[in-house]
Amino acid sequence: MTAKPTAPDEPLPPLRPAYDAATWKEITHLLLNLPVALTGFTYAMTMLMVGAGLTITVVGVPLLALGLMGARVMGRFERARARVLLGVRVEEPSKVPWRRGRGFLPVLWTALKDPVGWRTVLYDVVRLPWGILTFTVTFASLFVAWPVLPYLARGFANVDRAMVRGLLSPSDELERRIAELESDRGVVVDTAAADLRRIERDLHDGAQARLVNLAMGLGLAKEKLLEDPDAAAAMVAEAHGEVKLALQELRDLARGIHPAVLTDRGLDAALSSVASRCTVPVKVTADLPTRPAPAIEGIAYFTVSELLQNVSKHSGARTASVDVWRSDERLLVQVSDDGRGGASLDKGTGMKGLAERLDAVDGLFVVDSPPGAGTTVTVELPWRDRG
Repeated sequence: MTAKPTAPDEPLPPLRPAYDAATWKEITHLLLNLPVALTGFTYAMTMLMVGAGLTITVVGVPLLALGLMGARVMGRFERARARVLLGVRVEEPSKVPWRRGRGFLPVLWTALKDPVGWRTVLYDVVRLPWGILTFTVTFASLFVAWPVLPYLARGFANVDRAMVRGLLSPSDELERRIAELESDRGVVVDTAAADLRRIERDLHDGAQARLVNLAMGLGLAKEKLLEDPDAAAAMVAEAHGEVKLALQELRDLARGIHPAVLTDRGLDAALSSVASRCTVPVKVTADLPTRPAPAIEGIAYFTVSELLQNVSKHSGARTASVDVWRSDERLLVQVSDDGRGGASLDKGTGMKGLAERLDAVDGLFVVDSPPGAGTTVTVELPWRDRG
């Protein structure tokens, strides 16, 4: 009887460690939970107690605002720890929307209502009991329950991942948009107040003064009408000249508020009109199949008007150009010159104010001005159809 041949031995599966690198990272994260949670809880409670206790003084609220800024730093550390040890990719929140030149109280209020800082404080407070639990269970399991520790570590780490995503992730789009709109509203209000003061000053120093002189001249002419008709006629002629100058100043003022040509003929004709008053030859090209909303037309017109004034006063250019076109739902304006360049938002040429006004209506303002190579300013505005 022939013996049945035996099958060749099958190869054994490759050796794998019971604890892989990802598991050891999770265990490390859980063991660090206690010291990190203690630090965060101590910071959060100290900040809240000191800030609340000193609110009756002038330093309590500023200390609370500084504490919230510090909480942002601690949140950044926690996101980095989760990124390295847990593999959680959480984007950094946007910066606090500071606005320069708005005074101490608006800046303080912006810091106090920062949602990222408050969520980080909540994270630091709720983490203490969780940190104690995860540290205790993980540390004990290393000695008495090491076969099941990888499963425990994965479960605890998943809870940590959920907490990081829920409390340390960036603000949602609505929250960010509300903060931007609140900030932009202040810019719009300040701009409107400045425009009203400018109109009042122009009326007081210009047309009003001429009308006062006109009234005085006509009064003197009336008195001399019978005594010296020739002198009265000369005064009336002078008053007539004053009337013409007053009317011209009123027209200029009205054009500065909203030019009639913009209302009647649109952006192309209005920009050609303002370009004709520039001391530098300007080529205007407008490719607009339809007219945008009046508010958008006005913003584009006054932006180009101020940019061309900068070209006349500061650029030293020989030629300039203005191009206007529509791209999808945006109105784009580009003003270029071949001047000396070197323009920026911080050199007092009015560009910073223009950038703030455009930002308040969801616009963009980009300056490209290398020294010696001219200046190109690109303006982007939201397109809105005329009602």
